[in-house]
Amino acid sequence: MTESVAKARVPRGEARARLIEAARSLVRHRGFAGTSVDDLCAAAGVTKGAFFHHFPSKEALGVALIDDWTAMTGAMFAAHPYNASPDPLDRVFAYLDLRRELLGQPIPDFACVAGTTVQEAFETSPPIREAAGRSIASGVEHVRSHLAEALAGSSVPGVTADGLARLVQVAVQGGIILAKAANDPAPAREAFDHLERYLRLLFNRPATV
Repeated sequence: MTESVAKARVPRGEARARLIEAARSLVRHRGFAGTSVDDLCAAAGVTKGAFFHHFPSKEALGVALIDDWTAMTGAMFAAHPYNASPDPLDRVFAYLDLRRELLGQPIPDFACVAGTTVQEAFETSPPIREAAGRSIASGVEHVRSHLAEALAGSSVPGVTADGLARLVQVAVQGGIILAKAANDPAPAREAFDHLERYLRLLFNRPATV
């Protein structure tokens, strides 16, 4: 079967989803600039005409990719069982445990699509920067609500839920960058461990083991 025939048989309505799925993998492995429209079409098994039917530009695909990533990861975190824990700080510690669990995958597979893309395009593409900003803000908000509840029950002068939630994202995004630079997830795991120690000290919550 030739490539053109294979592409022609992509079921109607699936091309857009296939392109986003292909972009999610390629961007995490190669970066946004290192991924061409031809690469995306080949990986998705669609024609270039199908690409431009759904996306007027590669930049538009980048925005759609990040928005899809935001929705997908937001749903994953919102559906996790730790959200049912009655203790808000335990929810945050369980969130960090989940982050540690994700580090067991190959580095590109735990890399953040929004963080990866905005590092390349923050100056050259305001739409991508804004989409990444929305995505990272979504991650901040997920833990902010738990931290706000924890702070409501503890007196920690000078500390806000917003600031702590942003610190969590600093540890997540910075840990991923260090893991990529070292080609080893250990720096990310270390960042999460230090963050948990800090939170335990801040809230006077000793480790259970």
